[in-house]
Amino acid sequence: MRRKLVVGNWKMNGNRAANTELLAALKAAGPWVAEVAVCAPFAYLGDVAMSLQGDAMAWGAQDCSAFESGAYTGEVSAAMLAEFGCRYVINGHSERRALHAESDQLVADKAKAALAHRLTPIVCVGETLAEYEAGQTDEVVKRQLSAVIHTLGHCISQVVVAYEPVWAIGTGKTATPEQAQAVHAVLRAQLKAATAQADGMRILYGGSVKPDNATSLFSQPDIDGGLIGGASLKTADFAAICRAAG
Repeated sequence: MRRKLVVGNWKMNGNRAANTELLAALKAAGPWVAEVAVCAPFAYLGDVAMSLQGDAMAWGAQDCSAFESGAYTGEVSAAMLAEFGCRYVINGHSERRALHAESDQLVADKAKAALAHRLTPIVCVGETLAEYEAGQTDEVVKRQLSAVIHTLGHCISQVVVAYEPVWAIGTGKTATPEQAQAVHAVLRAQLKAATAQADGMRILYGGSVKPDNATSLFSQPDIDGGLIGGASLKTADFAAICRAAG
């Protein structure tokens, strides 16, 4: 049976004092049955690592470079993250695909770089509102995941996949549990065609997950937890979502 995973994506939010307070409150609210992690901005990763030392809560980064090292100003390599003890790294979040023009292949290359340093990539896939309304959801997410499968080969089983419909991120709109499950089932089938370990892989849902919809989402057979944005910055909300995954 797959253990649920709830990952908080802080995005470009926080400060040292607020982060310390949030992590202390989350540690006090745990432990949870589900695995829990937070992905913080690069500048705070050292602080987060120290705050969570010895705690069951894991931590990760929100991106990594596809390159090992070199003249890539502003980039952070997977090797650097691993040196700090990073566990997870988000690759291909819709905001990076849209705002930084990240291609499917670049996302796949970043996931490969992460795996090379024993980080667990959380690979995001999802359709825009226009693609959703055009009935292209399955086509889009399968194309995005296909690039990762092709690049990683048998190592795809080491990846966490996150389905995040772009039209539901930060909008207050959420796919119904049935809508989300349908896409998760498509992704699971695609993974099964690529690896015998697909049944053990975790597929998360991301897109305006809140305490009042988390239980219904996480009860779906192919939804193994959540990638949580805004609610992960609020102790009570994130703790409630973590409990819902238990």
